Amino acid sequence: MLVTASDRVARSPAIKNELRKNLGLGGEILPGLNVIAGYAYTDATITEDETYTPGNRLNNVPKNSFNLWTKYEIQSGSFKGLGFGLGLFYIGSRQADLDNSFELPSYLRTDAAIFYKQGQLRAQLNFRNLFDMDYFESARDLLRVYPGEPFTVQGTISWEF
Repeated sequence: MLVTASDRVARSPAIKNELRKNLGLGGEILPGLNVIAGYAYTDATITEDETYTPGNRLNNVPKNSFNLWTKYEIQSGSFKGLGFGLGLFYIGSRQADLDNSFELPSYLRTDAAIFYKQGQLRAQLNFRNLFDMDYFESARDLLRVYPGEPFTVQGTISWEF
C-alpha cells in the first residue's frame, strides 16, 4: 500500500494512551466577585501504530494547561449591573505533529470583558488576546502551523426571555 505524506497527516494513530487529570474550582469569593480556575495534566502518547513511533506524544496536546477567570459585577448604586472580567489562559508546549519532529511553544493569553446587565438586557464587549501577543494555536505538520487570533474585540447584545 502506498502512503503519501498527506495520508500520514490525516490519519490518527491506531492505539493511543491518555492519562488526564483535571482540577476545577469556582465560586463567589465576595458579593459580585466570581473566580473560576482550572488545571489539566494530560499525558497522551502513541502506544502502538504501523506508521508512527510508539512513545511519541499526540500532536497539539499540551501536558499542562491552566485557566483563571475573574469577574466582578457592581451590586448597588448608580452603576449596578456594570461588570468587568479578566482571564488568563496558559497552554504548555506541545508536539506539532505525530512524528514529534517539532514543538509548538507554550503561551499565556490574557482576555478581558466589560458588561452591563439591567433586567433582561445584557450588553458585553470581549477583548481576546488583550496584549496582541503572537502564539501558535495548533499545527498539522511543518507546512500547516496555525497562528492564534490577534487582538480581537467582540460585542454582543442579548435579551433574556
